[in-house]
Amino acid sequence: MRIVRRSSILTTGLLALLLGGGGAVVGHEATPVGPALGLLPAVVVLAVGLRRPWRRWRVAQADLVPEHGRWLRDRVPLYQKLDAAGRARFGRDVQFVLDEYSFEGVQGVTVTDALRLSVAAGIATLLHGRPAWELPGSRSVLFYPDRFDETYHGNITARYDGMAHQQGPVILTVAAVRRSWEHPGDGNNVVLHELAHLFDFDNEGADGVPSLVDPGSAPDWQALVREEMRRIRQGRSLLRPYGAEAPSEFFAVAVEHFFEQPAPMARQHGELFRALVSFFRIDPRTGATGDAAVGAEMQPDPT
Repeated sequence: MRIVRRSSILTTGLLALLLGGGGAVVGHEATPVGPALGLLPAVVVLAVGLRRPWRRWRVAQADLVPEHGRWLRDRVPLYQKLDAAGRARFGRDVQFVLDEYSFEGVQGVTVTDALRLSVAAGIATLLHGRPAWELPGSRSVLFYPDRFDETYHGNITARYDGMAHQQGPVILTVAAVRRSWEHPGDGNNVVLHELAHLFDFDNEGADGVPSLVDPGSAPDWQALVREEMRRIRQGRSLLRPYGAEAPSEFFAVAVEHFFEQPAPMARQHGELFRALVSFFRIDPRTGATGDAAVGAEMQPDPT
């Protein structure tokens, strides 16, 4: 996650210049204020456009709370693999999420630092190899006490531990969130699962093809998904059975295993592992990012 994106600065500056210039012309031709009239729209545009970068810059100046750092070291496998610079950037991203996202407890749930950190760590994990990306979707997270159904009520048939919405909040249950990071190597992480769905939404909903995948690569990705789902149904897959429910669920389940069980996935599902390394630009086995991660795709498993 960037403090400021160059494209945003250029867009903000251009808009301020255009509106400011237009205001200056109007002021010169039609008001006693003169060209100074253009200052108002320019200042407003700059204030609005630079508000978030300014806030992020201030957040980035603060050190990660020691308790938060210990929580990340104890529970987040990727964080444990990173060098000092990587941990600093990961921690900064966690702070951005804690500052910018809203967290709300439902039906009596008290939102604790551990719950907030659980979500922030998931977002930082997914974005660490792609620092120019932002997580798509809403910045609102709701915590439910127990499993819920399609009507968001709990009952004996309720089966959802989490749910992601294209325009609405991410919903997670407290018990599932806690399990996600208490057993980080089991390939079952509801936080990563639901956040992964946000990459999959497009105008027609989730279809198993991440929206940020190169359109030219989509057919190859779909063919890979079909083959891997077939392996799950045949009992020949590392991925848990829920991944065969639908292509959208396959992607989310694959992301869980990719970050929680990268070495076994690299051995048993090499093509899928390489595809996810290319997408996320990170090798969770080592913490390598960017070209270093992609270049290591064909190397032997470091473990």
